[in-house]
Amino acid sequence: MAAGVAPARQAAFRILRDIDRKRGNSDTLLHSRAVDALFVADRNLCTTLVMGTLRWQRVLDATCRKFLTRPNQAVPEDALLALRVGAYQLLFLDRIPAHAAIFESVEWTKQSEAGRQAGMVNAVLRKVAALKKPLKLDAEDAYPEWMIARWRKVYGELASRRICEAGQQEPRTALRLLTPGAEAAFPADAERGAFLSKARYAATAENLIPAGVQIQDEGSQLVAELVGHGSRILDCCAAPGGKTAIIAANNPEAQVMACDIQPTRLATMRQRMKETFPNERIEYRVADAAKLDNVGRFDRILCDVPCSGTGTLARNPEIRQRLQPEELQRQATRQRNILTSALRVLAPGGRLVYATCSLEPEENEEVVAACFDSLQSSLQLKKLDVRAEFDRLEQQGIVQGDEVDHLRATGFRDGFLRTIPGVHSCDGFFAALIERN
Repeated sequence: MAAGVAPARQAAFRILRDIDRKRGNSDTLLHSRAVDALFVADRNLCTTLVMGTLRWQRVLDATCRKFLTRPNQAVPEDALLALRVGAYQLLFLDRIPAHAAIFESVEWTKQSEAGRQAGMVNAVLRKVAALKKPLKLDAEDAYPEWMIARWRKVYGELASRRICEAGQQEPRTALRLLTPGAEAAFPADAERGAFLSKARYAATAENLIPAGVQIQDEGSQLVAELVGHGSRILDCCAAPGGKTAIIAANNPEAQVMACDIQPTRLATMRQRMKETFPNERIEYRVADAAKLDNVGRFDRILCDVPCSGTGTLARNPEIRQRLQPEELQRQATRQRNILTSALRVLAPGGRLVYATCSLEPEENEEVVAACFDSLQSSLQLKKLDVRAEFDRLEQQGIVQGDEVDHLRATGFRDGFLRTIPGVHSCDGFFAALIERN
């Protein structure tokens, strides 16, 4: 423990250091036991500091470097974290006194591996505090240039700017009602989903969410709805289980198999879902989705593959610091292997939903095209128009709300679903619907 540093800031510094050292991601680390043990106010401040610092890291670094003796000099890790957290408070949080932000950043530095840099941290943050506010901040400055360039090319300049602006905002908490009991018990005045009948928006703290309700972005919910109804259903990359839960709720008589390559994540998922789905009709299996052997055939498959996650930058802001352009091709190779494996266990007449939370064509359209080129003749594959399935969901009352017309007009291209942060009221998702004849 760093003496003189408040618990919320200590926790924030430790989490940011773990993220910087790739020991975890913000979502997991902010839901650790150490953070849960904080008082509510401290927990909220810790979350604000971590997420805000990550979202604006590039801007914070550029601002602080203006006041270094040599702008390009190497700064030890702990001193750099102290500068970022201190500068974020000074530039973005009006209710925190400048002296508190500076003092605790300096104290953290003194007691860290960068102790000799405490004087530098103090001097730089005092100059940051003296800057005239509010600063004119451009959301695009918070993203690598290569990301913005590709988004402009694929989606246009206006949509690219909206993606960046959405990524700098705290996303609203979307909830999914999984059971009739949850629907009956949920507050009647809760804001309804923008385009899904069983989605709600609420400021409810996570630890107060009742049984039969889960936190889940509306775009993620829509992907699960596209799976439809079947008798034997596979979710081949299931953990953490949000989409599996919707599939199971929509198909109470079906056999559902949930596969994941990580035993710990699958066990956690199983434990969490026991309360809502107490029977044994969901089979949990540790399996590499790229090598689906001895699992049988399925008439419905969800192939929601691991991806870069660029459609979720508001929730996972560290992605913009970690991701490099060359990573996209490595992801695409893995995704093609998973989709190929899943298509081979799709029963004749069955349907498969391929999905990502990525904005990048290499992980989406190009993966589908590559698999079609290699498998269409042997498996007799057919790409279906997702818009038609969306219309079916509306006819059944599953899709309804103020943004249905906007999503129908702007969320589909070339037969695929594409939601875009800032353009649509959800994270960025891609979905393709494939049928085996």
